[in-house]
Amino acid sequence: MRLFNRRIHVRKSAAAAAVLALAFAGPVYGAEPVPGSGQGGTPGPSAPAGVKVSTELPSRISVDNKTEKTSITARVVNKGDKESPDLRLLVVGFDALEVTAVEGCDPIPEGKLPDGSNSGFSCAVGKLAAGKSRNYTVSATYDLQGKGKICLPVMLGDTGTLLWQQGPVPFGTGKPTPNAPDTPLLLGTDNVPFGPDTSASASPSAPGTLPDTGAPGRTAVLLLGGGLLLAAGGAGLWLTRRGPAPRH
Repeated sequence: MRLFNRRIHVRKSAAAAAVLALAFAGPVYGAEPVPGSGQGGTPGPSAPAGVKVSTELPSRISVDNKTEKTSITARVVNKGDKESPDLRLLVVGFDALEVTAVEGCDPIPEGKLPDGSNSGFSCAVGKLAAGKSRNYTVSATYDLQGKGKICLPVMLGDTGTLLWQQGPVPFGTGKPTPNAPDTPLLLGTDNVPFGPDTSASASPSAPGTLPDTGAPGRTAVLLLGGGLLLAAGGAGLWLTRRGPAPRH
């Protein structure tokens, strides 16, 4: 009899543990995918020895069809074998994608936004140990009648030295879902709008538009406050800032 009662007690304990596990497991559906894609990223030439900084974005996000709101996790990672110096991350939106907030970060003043962008935030990352990463929750809106892009440059503190830039890379879908609760968007995919496409990115030659990155032979050019933030080519990547050049 004692053995039988013990078996019942063990079964009840296991059942209770299973219920608790389900209760704290969190939702399976609707959770934002973790970042893991560096698609459209280009390293700068000035990273300190042993430091290998890059960024990552989720390969998929979802936009609420009613509110047009979405959430994106941006990750900064140091894949090198030494601790990085102080880092600064910029999160910049283009065309149909507008960044409305980045947790722990400050908005970039309108007059200092990169050319062609509609929004941006500046994040003081600080030092990043070897093999470590830091995530930032990005709140944004996406006009599904247009095409949107996001850009993640990483700089060496406030020096203006560019270490890495991901994008401007598009999020989009080839299958609009206007009657569904939300629309899934894929990284590196141009959006097919619900209605007529009136975004600037619809015309490659329109003023202020930028070429996509990530595809072979393509170049990213991001203008920050009137200066060239990144240009990939035979001369490498470089940055210029507003105002006269410093004297040596």
